Amino acid sequence: MKTFEELGVSPEIRKAIEEMGYENPMPVQEEVIPYLLGEGNDVVALAQTGTGKTAAFGLPLIQKINVKNRVPQALILCPTRELCLQIAGDLNDYSKYIDGLKVLPVYGGSSIESQIRMLKSGVHIIVATPGRLIDLMERKVAKLDTIGNVVMDEADEMLNMGFTDSINSILEKVPEDRNTLMFSATMSPEISRISKQYLRNAKEITIGTKNEGSKNVNHIAYVVHAKDKYAALKRIADYYPQIYGIIFCRTRKETQEIADKLIQDGYNADSLHGELSQAQRDLVMQKFRQRHLQLLVATDVAARGLDVNDLTHVINYGLPDDTESYTHRSGRTGRAGKTGISIAIINLRERGKMREIERIINKKFIVGEMPTGKQICEQQLIKLIDDIEKVKVNEEEIESFLPGIYRKLEWLSKEDLIKRVVSMEFNRFLEYYSNAPEIETPTVTDRRGEREPRERKEHGSSREKTERKAEKGYTRLFLNLGKTDGFYANQIIELINRNMKKQRTTIGRIDLMQNFSFFEVAEKQANDVISALNKVNLNGRKVVVEVAGENSGKSDNGGRKNSSSRKSASTKEKTAKSASPKAAKERKLSRAERGYTEERGPKKQDDWKQFFNSDNSKKKSSKLKGEEPDFNEEGWARRKKQNKTVYKRKKGVSKTDGTPFF
Repeated sequence: MKTFEELGVSPEIRKAIEEMGYENPMPVQEEVIPYLLGEGNDVVALAQTGTGKTAAFGLPLIQKINVKNRVPQALILCPTRELCLQIAGDLNDYSKYIDGLKVLPVYGGSSIESQIRMLKSGVHIIVATPGRLIDLMERKVAKLDTIGNVVMDEADEMLNMGFTDSINSILEKVPEDRNTLMFSATMSPEISRISKQYLRNAKEITIGTKNEGSKNVNHIAYVVHAKDKYAALKRIADYYPQIYGIIFCRTRKETQEIADKLIQDGYNADSLHGELSQAQRDLVMQKFRQRHLQLLVATDVAARGLDVNDLTHVINYGLPDDTESYTHRSGRTGRAGKTGISIAIINLRERGKMREIERIINKKFIVGEMPTGKQICEQQLIKLIDDIEKVKVNEEEIESFLPGIYRKLEWLSKEDLIKRVVSMEFNRFLEYYSNAPEIETPTVTDRRGEREPRERKEHGSSREKTERKAEKGYTRLFLNLGKTDGFYANQIIELINRNMKKQRTTIGRIDLMQNFSFFEVAEKQANDVISALNKVNLNGRKVVVEVAGENSGKSDNGGRKNSSSRKSASTKEKTAKSASPKAAKERKLSRAERGYTEERGPKKQDDWKQFFNSDNSKKKSSKLKGEEPDFNEEGWARRKKQNKTVYKRKKGVSKTDGTPFF
């Protein structure tokens, strides 16, 4: 194994990376660094995420920079804002002892004015997302004619995200005598095409096998019915008490719904997807990196390029549509020589995808057996005992309190005390799993009845939401705030807790709609919650909470109790009664069926005729002379068109006065 000194890395950079904990170069660094330190060497490097790619291209780029010349000399393109900031941060750490070297991250979602000011003041390395860089190029601010080295990190993902045209436009503005490096986890046809078009005699460096998964990751598949996926996810999270991982979902909607359910069920979780603002994304990532969150529910694009150390698990809530995405997902764990676990929760219809992934990554999935309630409780108990063993005791701080504690607990034996401590922390799991039904493993014969979950069509769990039946012991309430108002599960819980200060509210299921929401509270507390929340105003808008009506339809018109729903129900009831055979037999015939042609009631003359009869003429009506006038629209009362003459061409006479025309 070579050292960084043998690879040709300068002393200033070696000093910085040694302080960061770098001892020996990783395989990708050993291959790439010496090659990039030369001139005119283009590279296509295939390596998994977490193999040390950033240092592999970052160290030689920094070493080749002429600090005295304050113009852009190196350009790094990456697909996401998070990856852009991560690379820029790493480059600043590597160049700690190189005075005056400027690295500028350029990405959307932040102030473009500050980026323009920095570019005008002079920078050496630009780390950019393609969209924002194109914007700066069009404003004539980002000038690339001095660029000598171009790096495309996560190139396959940039192409998948539709940046092909942007990349072409950028590379056309860079001098042809540049060095170009493409890093990718997978080799797709598009990568091959771009490399042939823009790279000259590129050397292909492959760490491992093309498109292969990381060797440090174990792949486990749990096969369940589609309806049991969320229950399976909870069991897996409970079975690994020390879990610190990412749950990947297909869509933004599914991501938010799964995160909301986990938060509601008491897990330290949050979501990361494209609908969040940059400030929200930064806050979520900060909490996750500081381990204030155990589980991050994310889409593939949002999690792209995240650099989070020591992830223990990656959970696929269903397999991705393209097998390459699975390689990127599983690459989030098992990094820097550590082991990780990639779990897939699938149904029978996804087994074909699983076999395809096995072929691509050259690894077999271990078909896992769903943990039982007893096994989960054992794991949680072991974790609790470990926490008690590892707790640090501050003797000086608690010494004054100990005599009173000893007196209070002296009647308890050691065994009783241990039982009570364990039960206090452990009762939640015991109560839940003592009554929870075991999750069945589907067999091949069940495949005919298995259906793909609705989330795949972006409908989420709409079927569950529209059932609108409260759990036993709970009351379902309507709230006039929804996703459009930025209201998700945690905001609803916060709203309730903030306004129910005098009592602890038991909250059940929460269903989020676009413009309103439903939530369940304990029956005894329902009236108090309604009374408290109906007094609240949020940003000048009155909060409305009321008991939701039961509705099994698919329309989201609130599900509130109203007169129209009661009328509809009564109409249906009448229709059902009349549909019975006995009712049809006894039904009275209509007047039309009995031969009547006129309506019921006294026969009246037309209104205009009554004025021609005297008061004493009930026996004999006055006889009217002449033809009865026609009051229809087609008769003499029809409105005539003014100042217009219509001609009958066939007869040659005017329609209004009958005179001939010429």
